[in-house]
Amino acid sequence: MMRQPFPRRLRLLAAALAALGVAHAASAALFDDEEARKRIDATNARLAQVQKQLEDRIAGLESQMKNQGLIDLFREVELIKADIARLRGQTEVLTHELEQSQKRQRDLYVDLDSRLRKLEAAPAAAPAAAAPAADAPVAPGAAPAAGVAGALPPAAAAAPGAAGEQRSYDAALDQFKGGNYAAAIAGFQGFVKAYPKSPLAPSAQYWVGNAQFAQKDYRGAIASQRQLIAGYPDSQKVPDALLNIGSSQFELGDAAGARRTLQELVAKHPTSDAAAKARQRLAAR
Repeated sequence: MMRQPFPRRLRLLAAALAALGVAHAASAALFDDEEARKRIDATNARLAQVQKQLEDRIAGLESQMKNQGLIDLFREVELIKADIARLRGQTEVLTHELEQSQKRQRDLYVDLDSRLRKLEAAPAAAPAAAAPAADAPVAPGAAPAAGVAGALPPAAAAAPGAAGEQRSYDAALDQFKGGNYAAAIAGFQGFVKAYPKSPLAPSAQYWVGNAQFAQKDYRGAIASQRQLIAGYPDSQKVPDALLNIGSSQFELGDAAGARRTLQELVAKHPTSDAAAKARQRLAAR
């Protein structure tokens, strides 16, 4: 058997050593992959845990924010309720004051109207009261007879009728002052029917319409005031009747008709108190 040359044996030894190195390297690489995989898995698990913790904290914060938002909303609602209650109280006070002011103005106007009607009726009664003294025969040196019913002419005998007119008018006016508008309407209508030629008749007809307006019978108020204008065109109550018609038309939603009526009032009765009020309303609308 021939001996192999030394270099060849060295080559075989080197090849064997190389094979062992490769096997060791492969084993080492396999070990490194397992370790890396474990570390990656551990890192992923840690990341998942951290992510869950963050999500839990975010959810908690969102819940707190929602609860805080509900609390703030509840507080705002309570503040709004308090403001509404305060405004309602102020409205009730203002409404009461307005009603009292309107009542005072109505009473003042009624009182002034009553006094004016009495002054207008007085001149008609004065000549009747003076007639007996002028026409009755007086003996020389004797004082004129006074208080003798048989000596009074027919004009003086009618004086109690004039007093009855005033009492009838005042009775209806008292019903209006007391807010009993139905009774006031009946009283004034009865007055106009019984005393159509009385100086107080135009005022009585006006108060019929005004009482109907107070009852919110706006169409009835318009009809009554137009009846006044047609029956007593020269009365001092015509401007007030036109103003009441315009107010009734406005309450009925007829703004154009109300404006025309107010303009008619200003044109035909420019110096009246009603015309001044009409100008204010025209300027405001």
